[in-house]
Amino acid sequence: MKFRQAVWRRWPAALVAGLLALAAALAAFEGLGWPFLIAPLQALASEQLARRVSLGAGSGADVRLRLLGGLSLHTGHLEIAAPAWSSAPHLLSARGVEIELGYADLWRAYRGQRLRIQHLRAGTLDAQLERLADGRASWQFGRPATSAPLEPLPLPQWGALQVGSGRVQYRDAPLAIDVQARLSLQGDAAHSAGEPGQRMKLSITGVVRKLPVQIDAVAYGVLPWAAGDVPSEPVPVMVQARLGRAQLRFQGTATEATRLDGLLGGFRLTGPSLAAVGDVIGVTLPTTAAFHMDGLLRMQGDTWHTVVTDASIGSSRLTGAFAYEPARSPPLLSGHLGGARLMLVDLGPVVGTTAIVPASAVGSGLEVKPSKAAGKVLPDRPFDLPSLRAMDANVLIDIATVDLNSVYLEPLQPLRGHLRLTGGVLSVRELDARTAQGRLQGELGLDGRNALALWTTKLRWDGVRLERWIRQNRDNAAPPFVSGSLSGQATLAGQGRSTAEILGTLKGQVRTELRGGSISHLVIEAAGLDIAQSLGVMIKGDDALPVSCAVADLAAERGVLRTRVMVLDTSDSTVWIDGSLSMASEQLDLRAVVSPKDKSPLALRSPLRVRGSFANPRLSLEKGTIGAKLGASVLLGLINPLAALLPLIDLGNAEEAGRGATGCQGLVQRKPAARAAAPASAPR
Repeated sequence: MKFRQAVWRRWPAALVAGLLALAAALAAFEGLGWPFLIAPLQALASEQLARRVSLGAGSGADVRLRLLGGLSLHTGHLEIAAPAWSSAPHLLSARGVEIELGYADLWRAYRGQRLRIQHLRAGTLDAQLERLADGRASWQFGRPATSAPLEPLPLPQWGALQVGSGRVQYRDAPLAIDVQARLSLQGDAAHSAGEPGQRMKLSITGVVRKLPVQIDAVAYGVLPWAAGDVPSEPVPVMVQARLGRAQLRFQGTATEATRLDGLLGGFRLTGPSLAAVGDVIGVTLPTTAAFHMDGLLRMQGDTWHTVVTDASIGSSRLTGAFAYEPARSPPLLSGHLGGARLMLVDLGPVVGTTAIVPASAVGSGLEVKPSKAAGKVLPDRPFDLPSLRAMDANVLIDIATVDLNSVYLEPLQPLRGHLRLTGGVLSVRELDARTAQGRLQGELGLDGRNALALWTTKLRWDGVRLERWIRQNRDNAAPPFVSGSLSGQATLAGQGRSTAEILGTLKGQVRTELRGGSISHLVIEAAGLDIAQSLGVMIKGDDALPVSCAVADLAAERGVLRTRVMVLDTSDSTVWIDGSLSMASEQLDLRAVVSPKDKSPLALRSPLRVRGSFANPRLSLEKGTIGAKLGASVLLGLINPLAALLPLIDLGNAEEAGRGATGCQGLVQRKPAARAAAPASAPR
């Protein structure tokens, strides 16, 4: 009984002693850094990651672990091995490492949430990141339960991150990226952006899509690395980059470093061509003249938003607002393209020609390819069809003035349309352009899914005043060579790798007519080789002959346009034209016959022939007709000089010309059902 009472009286003292001994042991182990737990921790980490994890230089003497208040690891060297298929020496190697984690954060990570690291410091850091063409990535950990590939380990959230000096080598075969980054991170994410000493420096050099890239970035305040739901204060960011042959300058703010969510600021982008930028970032952009672009850039979620306040491409002045979604498959570019002026020459390479290259670009590595073969007129530069399959696009177009790159043609004012690019098929629908008091409507298409592009067009034009659309500056207030209201339509298709190849396979029809017009009297007389009346017109001055009928109906087959009907009727004469134009060989073979309605004392009246190539056309007369007239004139001249004029007197043939005019009027009245049924698109 007494023994039990003694024990009962002593157990509190024993408990206190035991607790004190346990506390002393915990304090001792905490002070020593729990050396006997280092090996089990290293084995556990290696098992969980299915990758060798090394803590310490080998003996573990430089590793210290803290367990009170949270998990804290201090080690002189931390290394995570690269996967077996990689030739890299390691995935991660860091020295002077300090990691602090909370137990609540570890519990949430165990339940499947993203791991949050309260603090990470490293004196030096070296990472070797690699992804193969089959999708295997060195940052994928664990062993897959099935044959499906491993999902990449999600990046953790950070409270504070400090790296004295870091090096990251990143190779990505699917994205064709091979770059090396050097960085220095100092500061705490919880500090304000304006606190002194807070700065991140990042320098990236390497190759992206076979083009050199160099990026230098400075953040005045350490960017939070995936701060989760905790709102972060924006910090100032400056970026200067050379992307291939383009240069970028950005100044703004950012709130999150890993996905750049919250990036907002102004930018200036310059380069020899928009395609030089698209090649690097994987966006299909047209080949253009040299450009510079100012605007605002914003990253929201997985979408890039851009407002272009001023884009100068050659002599063009454009604006726009776009959204780019790279996470879609394929990526999508959508938005609106507008502006005050678009010069067609600045987009010349898009249709296979070469833009004007400034002298400053010479010697800069810019490759200027010839746009046409020797002796040819049609551009034969190959299209970049793979770029049409790299992304989709949905862009509305509304440009005030489109210059057609000709001093003789009036611009389009305005030009509107809807550009769609889906699965390699480019289309411009709802095309609506105004010029010379007239209107052009229709649609264009380019199917780039196969090796040969398929080009289609359906266009109609109405009310185009020729005297305005074709500039005809004449001296002494002479009337224009031709005037009137031009209407018509074209339905054409072709296929090939360039503009020249497509035109060389054209198939379809073109029909146009002139109403309420006039033509130069001098042109008609010269076309009919009426010497006497031509001299008379030149002496008294040219005047305009009313055109009662003018129609052209052409059929295209295998790149050759043949005249089904081409006729022009005036009160003076009727002109008939027949023949062909070959887009495949760029050859001309046209014949013009003039049927006069009046008499002329001195006329040769021989059909005109236009032959040769597009680059070198040749005008000639049919020698048989002229030879007969001149031969008869010479023989009669031997009898009487005045008799020599008799073969050159043309009495005209009003009856024949009248039949031609009647046929012409019938052609004009024969309006295709397609044109009559086609509704006019309402302007947007």
